[in-house]
Amino acid sequence: MADNKIKKVVLAYSGGLDTSIIIPWLKENYDGCEVIAVSGNVGQGTELDGLEEKAIATGASKLYIEDLNKEFVEEYVFPTVKAGAVYEGKYLLGTSFARPVIAKRIVEIAKAEGADAICHGCTGKGNDQVRFELAIKAYAPDMKIIAPWRTWEFKSREEEIAYAEKKGIPLKINRETNYSKDKNLWHLSHEGLDLEDPANEPMYNKEGFLEMGVSPEQAPDKPEYVTIHFEKGIPTKINGEDTESVAIIEKLNEIGGRNGIGITDIVENRLVGMKARGVYETPGGTILYAAHNKLEEICLDKDTLHYKKNLANTFADLVYDGKWYTPLREAMSAFVDSTQEYVTGDVKLKLYKGNIIDAGVTSPYSLYDEEIATFDEDEVYDQNDSAGFINLFGLPIKVRAKKGLIK
Repeated sequence: MADNKIKKVVLAYSGGLDTSIIIPWLKENYDGCEVIAVSGNVGQGTELDGLEEKAIATGASKLYIEDLNKEFVEEYVFPTVKAGAVYEGKYLLGTSFARPVIAKRIVEIAKAEGADAICHGCTGKGNDQVRFELAIKAYAPDMKIIAPWRTWEFKSREEEIAYAEKKGIPLKINRETNYSKDKNLWHLSHEGLDLEDPANEPMYNKEGFLEMGVSPEQAPDKPEYVTIHFEKGIPTKINGEDTESVAIIEKLNEIGGRNGIGITDIVENRLVGMKARGVYETPGGTILYAAHNKLEEICLDKDTLHYKKNLANTFADLVYDGKWYTPLREAMSAFVDSTQEYVTGDVKLKLYKGNIIDAGVTSPYSLYDEEIATFDEDEVYDQNDSAGFINLFGLPIKVRAKKGLIK
């Protein structure tokens, strides 16, 4: 397997099980090559604690920890929220849009370091291998990519754990709590173990399972209200206070988490062809999507709103499939931005035991006209106009009926 031409490898490093054992594995299989670890900080929190010491101890020559939070939120999260993109109606794309920003930075470091290859720890069954590698191809089309899961001797996470134990690599997991997790500022995913059987109810109330909040049963018995202000589709205030982009997600995670918001159990269709089951925690993101959708109800005309909803499915597929750096995604984002010109206003939501309840929406650009919509007497809407409209609107049906074509 050894490739003598590979002297320096940049590794996408999280410090989890896969990437922890990849460092010594690379050095064993590529003639003691230098391994430079790179961790993109997109809100993993305490997962980054002690990461440098661990990377060096397991054989890396250095570790870059790159703060990508602001870029992640403003250039990837917000454009996706504005698009209303939700994969298969449930998944808010937490892992999907984090990979492109991390991979882009890894390429930049690999070029600066004069690396011969980039390595990632994604499995051959997952979506992330595609997301990482498409981003790498976009910015370093000739860079060699090493994906150990496709070639190495380990066939399961249990075998990986055994290798780590053999090498003396410390792990924060054990064989009993070995869920596959991915955490960032936006969400936390859980896969594996009992979740692999869709017949099993997730153990939401088991200690240590949920990390970003509580289950709806454990949420307070009293509802909590939150008001979010948007400027051109972008959230800028929470409860009347100006709030920076990253802090908005953090604050909404806190609010949503304590109210049991944003816990989703999904059997999704992976890009690689299989169905996979996972549980996602996305408390702040779920609130943000609900608020943005509510504001669009009063700010967008019917044709734009309906067309945009159709576009949202395609946008979600592109993000899920790792096609962030593509002409179509960029063109769709340009369209979305044009629709957000007047999506400005305040949305009030009531949060109660996992539920998000609309509690009021206002906008200086609202297309809702109370005088036109009222059931009371008005002087702006002539109801007699509807007769002629219906005659013309229904003319094709009338013609077909006269021809005896309606069964």
